[in-house]
Amino acid sequence: MPKDTGKTATFTIDGATHEFPVYSGTLGPDVVDIGKLYAKADVFTFDPGYTSTGSCESKITFIDGEKGELLYRGYPIEQLAEKSHYLEVCYLLLYGELPTKAQMDDFETRVTKHTMLHEQMRNFYSGFRRDAHPMAVVCGVVGAMSAFYHDSTDINDPWQREVATIRLIAKLPTIVAWAFKYAAGQPFVYPRNDLTYAENFLHMCFSVPAETYEVNPILAKAMDRIFTLHADHEQNASTSTVRLAGSSGANPFACIAAGVACLWGPAHGGANQACLEMLREIGTVDQIPTYIKKAKDKDDPFRLMGFGHRVYKNFDPRAKVMKESADEVLGLLGIENNETLAVAKELERIALEDEYFVEKKLYPNVDFYSGIILEAMGFPTSMFTPIFALSRTVGWISQWKEMMEESGRIGRPRQLYTGPTQRDYADVDAR
Repeated sequence: MPKDTGKTATFTIDGATHEFPVYSGTLGPDVVDIGKLYAKADVFTFDPGYTSTGSCESKITFIDGEKGELLYRGYPIEQLAEKSHYLEVCYLLLYGELPTKAQMDDFETRVTKHTMLHEQMRNFYSGFRRDAHPMAVVCGVVGAMSAFYHDSTDINDPWQREVATIRLIAKLPTIVAWAFKYAAGQPFVYPRNDLTYAENFLHMCFSVPAETYEVNPILAKAMDRIFTLHADHEQNASTSTVRLAGSSGANPFACIAAGVACLWGPAHGGANQACLEMLREIGTVDQIPTYIKKAKDKDDPFRLMGFGHRVYKNFDPRAKVMKESADEVLGLLGIENNETLAVAKELERIALEDEYFVEKKLYPNVDFYSGIILEAMGFPTSMFTPIFALSRTVGWISQWKEMMEESGRIGRPRQLYTGPTQRDYADVDAR
């Protein structure tokens, strides 16, 4: 529960004064509770993009953009990326604490035993065009889960919510991998219970029946880190979409499908793809000064992608970890002298030293390196956002579960109406 600070905020409207309580959380700025503003003063607040509005109370993730800090349930992301692994982070986000050995073993077993899809869902894929974007496939298949798993759609039953949680985390790697295989025209590869979560995903993506495929541990570690770093990110657009859909009482599969659809937007989930395309456009290190000049020119439409963040006003803590993985992966694959990485490293150096970038705090973010890693692994850019969706699923579910365990109301934002005032209908002949 938020703490009452004892302070109040005073609004004076049309000569009348109204007071509203100010609350504080455990971290972050205080908030003004304006829940009764309309009832008291007959006005709404106007906040496009909700940049100054707290839409909910949450105990899951905290971001301090000024410090460049990201905490999952209080744990710094750097510590989790170094010492933990994705399924342990999933447990932490879902249940609030790091698991004991027995709890971890039980959770991993439950996830592993649910990685297969209902066999009839194979046929669902064939309904898509072969050239369908993988995100379209993932969005459709996730939404269709409610048609295959009727025993876990009752949102008022805590056990069914738990079953749906495990199913979504377990099956998303299979759904995403099969979307990749379908686009590539290759046969689906079934999950294997003897592999870790990240190993299993890579195996389903890159193995073929004709030969044996061994998952390299460095690639598996990098994949696990990508999952971990993208697992949750507070009340972003897709998470808010999941919460808003959930507030209506929609089933969990429909809510997560809504999150997938929102993530598909290029302003949200497509940043790493846009960053990689920008690095390719620059091409070589000697072209960087030209593009830096274009980036500084306000009249030039060119923008440097992968720098700065709407929330982080300092270095993105996830980018530091991602850079380490990029070096490891490209070193393993023998492409440490890759021109794209060379451009990325030089751009990073400039961003940390150039007065223009430092003044505007345009530090490299997590998308700056993640696209390079995924391309090096063999994923086309069309798969970047589906992998993001796979990673973020646990965050969406954690936020959805938290919301469901509280007695909330259906989301209903208000508006500032600027359309026509009331007017009378005229018959077509009189118009």
